[in-house]
Amino acid sequence: MKVLNLRCANGHGFEGWFASEDDFLDQNGRAAVECPLCADRVVTRLPSAPRLNLSGARAPQPVPSASGPAPAAAPPAAQPPVAADLQAAWLAAARRLVETTEDVGTRFPEEARRIHYGEAEPRGIRGRATPEEREALREEGIAVVAMPLPEGLEGPLQ
Repeated sequence: MKVLNLRCANGHGFEGWFASEDDFLDQNGRAAVECPLCADRVVTRLPSAPRLNLSGARAPQPVPSASGPAPAAAPPAAQPPVAADLQAAWLAAARRLVETTEDVGTRFPEEARRIHYGEAEPRGIRGRATPEEREALREEGIAVVAMPLPEGLEGPLQ
């Protein structure tokens, strides 16, 4: 099993697991590899370092200074979230959205109106709507949020 570091054309980094290098090349050539964040199918392989299992490896020891003990280090400043953390948070939110809403597909504008006007039971829905349809819903006072979801999010995501 090969674990490859991949990146889509939008700059999202993710891992892919393949039986071999040829398997990755075949799937990528057929556009079967997709970014789990934006569903982009233009994917490139990033260089990756081999994993080395060194028995008995120890953490590096500090080198004592000739002028005496080193001064205590200042506590690290709060670091901004890294891209991987932001991607993981976005993916978790997208999964939660899929788990807690009903997919009504292209019927989204009609179903949103039915719920808004009390003709259908209130519930969380998601689906597809054109920019024009979303704007028309907003003009009617119906709150709509556009969030692109990768196609693979509906099923098992590796």
